[in-house]
Amino acid sequence: MIKFSNFAEDLTCKPRTTNGRPYKINDCLDYFNSEAEKYRQLTNTYRGDTTMLTHIGTQTIETERLILRRFEYSDCEAVFRNWASDEQVQKMYSEPTYSTLEETKGLLDKYIGSYSREDYHRWAIIDREKGECVGQIAYFLVDSKNHFAEIEYCVGAEFQCRGYCTEAAKAVIDFGFEKMNLHKVQICTKTINAPSKRVIEKCGFTYEGTLRDYFYMDGQYVGRLYFSILRDEHFK
Repeated sequence: MIKFSNFAEDLTCKPRTTNGRPYKINDCLDYFNSEAEKYRQLTNTYRGDTTMLTHIGTQTIETERLILRRFEYSDCEAVFRNWASDEQVQKMYSEPTYSTLEETKGLLDKYIGSYSREDYHRWAIIDREKGECVGQIAYFLVDSKNHFAEIEYCVGAEFQCRGYCTEAAKAVIDFGFEKMNLHKVQICTKTINAPSKRVIEKCGFTYEGTLRDYFYMDGQYVGRLYFSILRDEHFK
């Protein structure tokens, strides 16, 4: 409940003083404008107005089978074993393959060092049952001016086709609209990545278009598919 103490009474401008002088009509107007601006900001917050994004950093999210949390150095071995060293997974993710634990630690240095920024959102995907990192998901692009963010994700080959990416993506989409105040969440995938396209469809994204022959992979050109979901669509 939004409350304003003595608001109506103050606007009557009864004989009082401010800074040692009687109230004047301009004092009433200034007060009214000040309180009106406070009310506008508060109601915008309650309505989810996307005139301003809320940057709150990478916070822990829990789902039925997963915990999405910040990366820790203790994840290094699982990150390397489950996905960072897998050439096929990394190729679809458009990331390099990591050959050693030391190289993987360097990747974690980058992730963990960025958590000091409140506009940085990257989660380790933790399998509750195994208790280890099986992939990652992030808003790797956050556009504060235009109020949108873009998701990327990957999970290790052993954990694919179990619905983990869909479960994680839905949770992060909820976080983006409900906590970050986004207007739009977008995502892209390669035309040859059928599993990722299934995840995107299950999350309710709308197809926007294709950037043709965007990637050159293994001697062939591959398109880039774009999808998005708007705030109003999410809350229907």
